Amino acid sequence: MLTDLTETDLRVVLPDESPAMEPGRLTDLATQAERLGYGAVLLPDHLLPPAPYGAEFGGVYEPLTTLAFLAAATERIQLGMSVLVLPLRDPFLVAKQAATVHRLSGGRLTLAVGAGWVRSEFDAVGADYAGRGGYVEDAVRLMRALFSGATSYDGPRFGFERGVFEPRPLTPLPIAVGGTTDAALRRAAAVADEWHAFALDAGGFASRLATLRELRAAGPLAGQPLRASTRIEWAGGRNELAAAVESVHRLAAAGADSVAVWFGDHDGFGERMEEFTAAFG
Repeated sequence: MLTDLTETDLRVVLPDESPAMEPGRLTDLATQAERLGYGAVLLPDHLLPPAPYGAEFGGVYEPLTTLAFLAAATERIQLGMSVLVLPLRDPFLVAKQAATVHRLSGGRLTLAVGAGWVRSEFDAVGADYAGRGGYVEDAVRLMRALFSGATSYDGPRFGFERGVFEPRPLTPLPIAVGGTTDAALRRAAAVADEWHAFALDAGGFASRLATLRELRAAGPLAGQPLRASTRIEWAGGRNELAAAVESVHRLAAAGADSVAVWFGDHDGFGERMEEFTAAFG
């Protein structure tokens, strides 16, 4: 039975931390989340982490590729990431992948990107760690130009003199920027449709959101809407369940338009998602 969770836009961060997990498990969980009424399924991302995938590093299955797989198995639920480490990737290719998933899914993708935080991962793939923040801003601006149908572009890092980009999004393809540092807030204020936070309680979220809104009002996108989202974890335990449900309500009251929940390891993930839904309802 479909549960009405739309007022809080409750989302799910799918478990993508185990190389032993069959990819069909993600399909099962995505369709279960859709049936339960969750607003979106999100996937974590790491390209070449310094330690095995697990509790600290998620992203065994590459997010954009996997979201195309999940789009074919679902009908309504929105698709996103938490978050794609953009400076490890070529933005032209990311734009092509994102626009393709958006078209294939019927306009259900939000492209959520971040600057990353693991220096050794950047070193391993030859990416610029020190300049990663500016890379995100420049890449987002390039992708917006591509999505709008620009046939040329001249930016600080990226540009082209002549080219045709397809498939162009038929409906808006929102871009979210993740992070809670001052630099991340400046990036979100300057280029994003949505801010994606993490590891903040309601008080911390409200404080960071107030700063973000001030930056937005003083920046180039002043007056344009900016959604605010965040994520929490609940991996089991009845005592912790009540606290997790209360945390969602407090974050919503603090201004979160959506809250995503990670339910721990893939073993028992679906059962915990069901349990959370019942407690939240």
